[in-house]
Amino acid sequence: METNSSQSEKKQIDTARLHDNTVSPRDDRRDRGKILHEAVPHELLARFKPESNRPDPIELIEQSNVGRRPELIPIRYGRMLVSPFTFYRGTAALFASDIGESFVTKVKVQTCGDAHLLNFGAFATPERNIVFDLNDFDETLPAPWEWDVKRLAASFVLAGRNNDVKPKHCQQAAEAVARGYRLKMLEYSKMSILDIWYDRFDWSAVAQNTSDPRLQKRIKDKTEKAIKRTIQSYYFPKMTEVHDGDYRIKDTPPAVYHLKGSEADTFREQTLKAFELYKQSLQDDRQRLFDRYKMVDVAIKVVGIGSVGTTCAVALMLAPDAEPLMLQLKEARASVLEAYAGHSEFKNHGQRVVAGQRIIQSASDIFLGWTEFDDGKHYYVRQLRDTKVKLEPDLWDGPRLVESAEVMGAVLARSHARSGDAAVLSGYLGEETTFEEAIGLFSVAYADQAEKDYELFLDAVRKGRMSAAEDCGY
Repeated sequence: METNSSQSEKKQIDTARLHDNTVSPRDDRRDRGKILHEAVPHELLARFKPESNRPDPIELIEQSNVGRRPELIPIRYGRMLVSPFTFYRGTAALFASDIGESFVTKVKVQTCGDAHLLNFGAFATPERNIVFDLNDFDETLPAPWEWDVKRLAASFVLAGRNNDVKPKHCQQAAEAVARGYRLKMLEYSKMSILDIWYDRFDWSAVAQNTSDPRLQKRIKDKTEKAIKRTIQSYYFPKMTEVHDGDYRIKDTPPAVYHLKGSEADTFREQTLKAFELYKQSLQDDRQRLFDRYKMVDVAIKVVGIGSVGTTCAVALMLAPDAEPLMLQLKEARASVLEAYAGHSEFKNHGQRVVAGQRIIQSASDIFLGWTEFDDGKHYYVRQLRDTKVKLEPDLWDGPRLVESAEVMGAVLARSHARSGDAAVLSGYLGEETTFEEAIGLFSVAYADQAEKDYELFLDAVRKGRMSAAEDCGY
């Protein structure tokens, strides 16, 4: 006969699975979540206090530069220097270090790993519908679900402060992330697995969620422009030029540029070779589609903040009649979560990213795949700017911040429910507001810490320890 202690231990181990492979009734799984809530009350999620042995943030940032292209590191620093919010976006490793050792529920899902608010956006599905979803997965890994919730909620506090939004609205936005997550997870806990998998957030419905008519119109206008800006009619003419009778990607340094001399020749040869492996990662029908194009040029493209310095490139592919396809190659390194949540099951980190993206997103790019170069670097590949609509959080006032936060919390719940057990998670979250309150308190405390770390970073730049580019192409 099992003792109460051994029974409790078994329940704790069971919750660590991504999902329940048994035929346990939904109510039983929800009860497991309620039992977990008794062991890990919501108020424990509110805690954030830097450990006495907390790593020096500046040293951690410098360590994360290992393997990056040295000429691009000042651009990375320049983009991080803009505000505490952009600093936060570029320091996923620092957040992982702080959160990775914290008291956790041990319930895992396929996490985004870097779920700040600007890693959400609208884009076209393969059926050419516009959906709203997560769109960056460099750090994706099976990990405790609350790490994503906390990173997203804290990003709203920092974004709000950047807009001089009242402190009460900043905290309310963090709470709204948690509320949107909790309520949507409750809804998913009553749905079938397939219905959850097929669910998606239509962008037009999300855009109409804002109560500001002017912002609604701006979003509508941006969406219409994005739909019209196809690769063929907009990005191809804008990003390329004819040189000696051949199409070539335009150099627009520091954001886009060609390597020089033998390095350029080697990179081109490596890219061509890597595309052969990449093709094998695609479905058979998409392999046939890819075969209709030929690579005519490749150039370095500096993207984002956290990715700056890693090897990222854009490849120009042409079919007959100069029909273009533009593919982005992004270097994939080990997830910042691996030191705390365990190593990926995939040897190739590009495959880790692609597998995670396909699990999390409601619809993924048809050209999404992975590869590697002979130097051992891993990459994932996707289309460049396929009808994407970027958010503009710098235009959000307090009420708009809260509205956006609740929507993103719900979207995050959908992404987690695809790999995790919505019944267990909903049982843990409950139907009261204690979860929201805990996440709100954590987010304010962590935003305070991020601002302190930003000041240390600013001081290091001022003193010349770190060189930041003024023209950072951002």
